[in-house]
Amino acid sequence: MDDLLELPDDGCRYELFAGSLLVGPVLTPIHQATVFALQRTLHAAKPADLTVLSAVGVRASESDLYIPDLVVVPKAAARSAEPMVRPEDVLLAVEVAGPGTAAVDRHLKSAAYAEAGVPAYWRLESALHVYRIDGDLYGEPAVFRAGAQARLSEPFAVSFDPGELSEFP
Repeated sequence: MDDLLELPDDGCRYELFAGSLLVGPVLTPIHQATVFALQRTLHAAKPADLTVLSAVGVRASESDLYIPDLVVVPKAAARSAEPMVRPEDVLLAVEVAGPGTAAVDRHLKSAAYAEAGVPAYWRLESALHVYRIDGDLYGEPAVFRAGAQARLSEPFAVSFDPGELSEFP
């Protein structure tokens, strides 16, 4: 785990899944703009005791370190001097899928976040897929397509059109 923190800051994401290194691609401008737009949307709707963080590490165990695009955590958890947050503090993990990450976001990350006990997982991939924990797994996702309002209540009330999150046509 400590070696992982020493890897270069080269724009790639270095994550651990069951001790195996997963190297994510350099983030594209459209990915970054979409993540920022969703972060602004969530930030504007969140209650005062929560915060929205981007690209923060979630340390699920000694052999599991995930870096979601966004997380929602209590402000108290974000005030820590630690470079990572605990999975029990994560109320929502969000991944914006791209060509190089879609399969990992669909399968590996959804299973990992559920196993870590993250109560809600959103995957934005041409539509917004909203997963809620059901026991140890996520149930079938609710899907919100571009042009329709996603009206959500967890982890707080927020409403937006997933199609309006990208600054690019």
